Amino acid sequence: MNQTRFSKGITVGLAMLAVAALGACKGKDQYANDSARAANDSAAGRVDTTHRADSVAAANATANGWTPVAIVSYLIVSDSSEIREGRLVEKKATNPKVKAYGRMLATDHQAGLAEARSLASKLNVTYDSTSDNAKDLLNKNRDDYKDLNDAKVGNDWDKKFLDHAIDDHQHVLDKLQDASKNTTDPELRASLEKTTGKVQEHLTKAQDLKAKLP
Repeated sequence: MNQTRFSKGITVGLAMLAVAALGACKGKDQYANDSARAANDSAAGRVDTTHRADSVAAANATANGWTPVAIVSYLIVSDSSEIREGRLVEKKATNPKVKAYGRMLATDHQAGLAEARSLASKLNVTYDSTSDNAKDLLNKNRDDYKDLNDAKVGNDWDKKFLDHAIDDHQHVLDKLQDASKNTTDPELRASLEKTTGKVQEHLTKAQDLKAKLP
């Protein structure tokens, strides 16, 4: 009788241990599943964050790289270079009309530079000479200035300058038109359209002067 109760006790005890062990295994499996799910959720969260950041960056970018900083920087480089070159023309040109053209360049671009800086302040953007279009124009104008400054004064110098002026203004005109097409900011577009008109005026004037030079 006692032996029977003892055997039953062992059996019941083993059964309870088995249930406990099974519960522990299920607990571990559930913990593993919960951990895996949490990891997946965390990874998904990181992907979502990156996607949001990319979306914001894409929204702030402008087609063909014409961000507000790039546009303002290009305008400042263009105006600053033309002021410097215009003053050189006043000093080195021999033809009075070419001298007057240089003076006009310096005056017009001085006004343009003031407007570009005012626009930068209004839009809260900082001039960046390393932006691609501004950097390319800066290098090009630096080379042109050196070429003109080193050249011998005379009628050939006047012609050389006008060749530079025609090429430079056509190049800038194309860039400004491209920038205007690729910005949605109304103030930037208005500034670009105004500057485009002035550059076209300078280009036409340079072409007329070259045609009339002896």
